[in-house]
Amino acid sequence: MLLTLLKRELMIARRNWIGLAIPVFFFVMVVSLFPFAVSPDAPVLQKIAPGIIWVAALLATLLSLEQFYRTDYQDGSLEQLVIMSSPTLVASAKIIAHWILTGLPLVLISPLLGVLMQLNYGVGYDSVAEDHTVVLMLSLLLGTPTLCLIGAVGMSLTLAANRNGMLVSVLILPLYVPILIFGASTVTASLENFGYNGQLAILGALLLLAMVFAPFAAGRALKISVS
Repeated sequence: MLLTLLKRELMIARRNWIGLAIPVFFFVMVVSLFPFAVSPDAPVLQKIAPGIIWVAALLATLLSLEQFYRTDYQDGSLEQLVIMSSPTLVASAKIIAHWILTGLPLVLISPLLGVLMQLNYGVGYDSVAEDHTVVLMLSLLLGTPTLCLIGAVGMSLTLAANRNGMLVSVLILPLYVPILIFGASTVTASLENFGYNGQLAILGALLLLAMVFAPFAAGRALKISVS
């Protein structure tokens, strides 16, 4: 059943690819503007790169949350899905599809933006172990699914509210702060030649915690919102 719902979400997303591309474009543009606004000097860019890229990823995720339930809620199919299937499965399928379509592109694009922000400045080309863009990818790979999971709960709670995008931002931004801190500090630790396994472990633990609780919470809130 989950695979059927997931295939449905991916097929629907093909019709709205422009809306899904906007957060990715926003992510690229925000990071790309900083070398012009701050300084083109490599040491300066390298120092601020982890925070800039992670804040941009967080804001892009917030921007993409508008797409979570909007189409299905507007045409009434969301209520039918909740009635015919488990709300938890519906929420889980939407979370997985949402991350594949919006979170995964952020992860894949991040090495290019890392190069733009001079993350590998001063690192030899033969030094794979010191490739800071790989560390950036790993941190986003663990962090962006957690952002999507928390965002799903927020969108489920505010589904019936007017201007729910603004409301969900107020609700979930405080919950995003730990992910932002540990995500950016992972890359910073790599840049400063410190160990970053602890930060990655915490990001992984937060992801597992969100995977256990968020789909059930989102499903429960979804059922209440459409009833």
